[in-house]
Amino acid sequence: MSKIIYLDAAATTPADPEVVKAMQPYFTEKFGNASTLYSLGRESRAAIDNARQTVADFIGAKDKEIVFTSGGTESDNFAIKGVAFANEQKGKHIITSAVEHHAVIEPCKFLEKRGFKVTYLPVDKYGFVNPEDVKKTLTKETILVSIMHANNEVGTVQPIEQIGKIVKEHPAYFHVDAVQSLGRLPINVDKMQADLVSFSSHKIYGPKGVGALYVRSGTKMVAYQHGGEQERRRRAGTENIPGIVGFGKAVEIAGPLLANKIPEVAKLRDKLIQGLLDKTDYSHLNGHPTKRLPNNVNIGFEYIEGESIILNLDFLGVCASTGSACSSSTLEPSHVLLALGQSHEVAHGSVRMTLTRYTTEEDIDFVLEKLPLIVEKLRSMSPLFEERTNKFQTPSTK
Repeated sequence: MSKIIYLDAAATTPADPEVVKAMQPYFTEKFGNASTLYSLGRESRAAIDNARQTVADFIGAKDKEIVFTSGGTESDNFAIKGVAFANEQKGKHIITSAVEHHAVIEPCKFLEKRGFKVTYLPVDKYGFVNPEDVKKTLTKETILVSIMHANNEVGTVQPIEQIGKIVKEHPAYFHVDAVQSLGRLPINVDKMQADLVSFSSHKIYGPKGVGALYVRSGTKMVAYQHGGEQERRRRAGTENIPGIVGFGKAVEIAGPLLANKIPEVAKLRDKLIQGLLDKTDYSHLNGHPTKRLPNNVNIGFEYIEGESIILNLDFLGVCASTGSACSSSTLEPSHVLLALGQSHEVAHGSVRMTLTRYTTEEDIDFVLEKLPLIVEKLRSMSPLFEERTNKFQTPSTK
């Protein structure tokens, strides 16, 4: 194995060298606590303020509307629980979708055990939420609608602006999980008409352990954790200054790449999708063919297990996944693929490959050469494949 071909950017990304460089001084030289009054502390405070402004500018927000967190999971939990507990006197109904990340679904399940009612909207075969379903489901008891911008498994981009317009006409708040779309799709919180938006640093070549939640001014919510007065009393705890600086730098780098690098990645994505569909029988694309993240490839290979494909790819130095990294240890099929209407059997044979901005055409050519051979080998050992294909291909002897 001479080279690692990393195709799991939806799980995490390598930190950009410029990000690491920007963070370095805040570990050793500029290590002051941002809550202190002396110059070393004021220097740290200034670094946080600068990163906050960078993130705010990137999404069309005000700096005071950005709350730094430990990552996307905390941001989602903060948004959902923070709004729920602050507004439960108005109503206890929450609307979300069946294809959300576990960081949204699990807080919703948590709230259901505490008397809240949650509606999990269905999706079509591509993973789309119908905005009209949102409209029909809203009631006077609804206090929050939470719909992701782009799906972390199949890459489908939701009609967020349409949904936001519908929710805007209702007293409910609108939360968007934009963890996968930040740095890959344009984001403007006003166009989305979102009240809360979740982000994560390590998905955009920043450090792990830091993220942000956009909270529109006037949004009523309770603090997620208590202690000091950090983050305007919305999120207590000494700030992760190196992480916040790194996140800010990652966002700064991402801006210019949206116009030039991301279209190049999308071309490689399309080449990989079409190549795999052409080279393998009994395969299909999961998610929408065009309205998807520019780096997301999710292919279902029938009659074999996705885990076996991943292990064979790993042997060749290719990193891919079968779905969300947060649920990779479970043997259950993807809840996203099941929501798209796939059977358990077919859902188990899906592989997700998410390109990075460092992915090359040579990388794609290598996968297109090797992956069809892996599929062929695994099917040659699959009794299910032999049984099913013979059933459809053997002429009747009647």
